Amino acid sequence: MADNKMSARDLRAYFHKVEALHGVSLGFAANRVTAIIGPSGCGKSTLVRCLNRMHEVVPGATCAGQVLLDGEDIYAPAIDPVQVRRRVGMVFQKPTPFPTMSIEDNVAAGLKLNGIAVSRAERDRIVEESLRRAALWEEVKDRLKRPGASLSGGQQQRLCVARALAVEPEVLLMDEPCSALDPISTARIEELLLELKENFTIIIVTHNMQQAARCSDFTAFLYAGNLIEFGETKQIFTTPARRETEDYITGRFG
Repeated sequence: MADNKMSARDLRAYFHKVEALHGVSLGFAANRVTAIIGPSGCGKSTLVRCLNRMHEVVPGATCAGQVLLDGEDIYAPAIDPVQVRRRVGMVFQKPTPFPTMSIEDNVAAGLKLNGIAVSRAERDRIVEESLRRAALWEEVKDRLKRPGASLSGGQQQRLCVARALAVEPEVLLMDEPCSALDPISTARIEELLLELKENFTIIIVTHNMQQAARCSDFTAFLYAGNLIEFGETKQIFTTPARRETEDYITGRFG
């Protein structure tokens, strides 16, 4: 697709000598939500960690192939992985606020970690804008000095989204962001995804078939480290081309 923001080409990931991804190639459309589905251990999380060079920080983990961001290989020798992670933000499975930091300091932490120096007024503007984008501002604006850990689980996850957004990423990776949340918090995160895709390219790993069907524009089905099928979400869930895809989404295995 001509409007791909990011793409993987013959991507292979390894843990020591064990190959976890077997030549995966797919594209991620700009300003769309792409869901990655598949059973546990199929390589979903490994794939998204390769997309912002988080895979390589695991001892013994390597990868081969290409990951292109705006046509440029993020694994090229001259590319700084820190800058890659600034452009490609990540929200993890469990909320990970810094427990001893205040709500506002949690949001601003990304600026400091990325070496972005701003004035106090600019910092406050970024904190407010990021919390608004994460649909959290109205809930916390009167208690910004309270610890991030004092928030509910769903609020903590949105706080982590705000922290990721503070450094103005172009792509947002979300690795099962709702797996630890209650249904109401999950619904809020899903609403947030639909709002954020106006400004960001979003890639979400999910084990929830209904969530993938509700929130994504495109869906990739992985199984045993292989990309089995990729296409528009409606097509994948109504007329899948592969029998393995149909068996998985209908619950025959998983």
